[in-house]
Amino acid sequence: MLQQEALNFVLTNRLPRVALTRFMGRFSKVRQPLVRDVSIALFKFFGGLDLSEAKKQTFDSLHDCFVRELKDGARPFDAEPQVICSPSDGIVGGHGRIEGDELLQIKGMPYSLTQLLGSAELAAQHEGGTYVTLRLRASMYHRFHAPTDCTVRRVTHIQGDMWNVNPIALKRVPSLYCRNDRAVIEAVLPSGQALTLVPVGAILVASVRLHFLGLNLHHDYRGEQVIACDAPLKRGQEMGWFEHGSTIVVLAPKGVEIVEGLTTGAEVRAGQALLRRV
Repeated sequence: MLQQEALNFVLTNRLPRVALTRFMGRFSKVRQPLVRDVSIALFKFFGGLDLSEAKKQTFDSLHDCFVRELKDGARPFDAEPQVICSPSDGIVGGHGRIEGDELLQIKGMPYSLTQLLGSAELAAQHEGGTYVTLRLRASMYHRFHAPTDCTVRRVTHIQGDMWNVNPIALKRVPSLYCRNDRAVIEAVLPSGQALTLVPVGAILVASVRLHFLGLNLHHDYRGEQVIACDAPLKRGQEMGWFEHGSTIVVLAPKGVEIVEGLTTGAEVRAGQALLRRV
């Protein structure tokens, strides 16, 4: 088992990560029918891709398949006002109470919240709050949504590396989320409290699309890095998508707890109750 993990780590991390990610971003958008059809067929065979919930069954490119929409009603959002929903499909990773400046990327591997966010002031707003990490597999639904009614006030793009974010890498690379390309999405709840989402890039993840800004944020993005905005979003409203899948860290304020029964390794869907105000 250890040898298999070591081989997986080498094959997915000791490659030219940024160059490979750039290539994948370009390759996935190729619309040549043979390239497209073979790519999607391989994705189905090796990646466990299930398109039964997809709104359409034919795609222009592999990228078009990755960022597919789902049939209407496929991801209903919990309507209870006290609930903060999962913004995306994902597998639950590190989660718990935010004590001081330390979060866990995996058991025994802490990292700094200030370093993740690039702001001690924002980190302090989540002191005593709760965090949940959601990892998206490549075959999962890649769009993410507003977990509750909120207003996005600022987005900070932090350029970084492209390490894999699978559990094998998380056990071996300290502060991995703080090393990778990421976007810090600062929102406020109707109560005025902070709700922050941090989509984290990874190898093969070419970019994160944010609809409310009309931007693709990626490693080669050369625009404004701190973007002020005033974007009110309703619960369940689509915020954007990942190109290929990665991780979202959800940071909630004090007075919010993880819903009962949520455990590491559990698979959740967008709209499912994730946190609850108490």
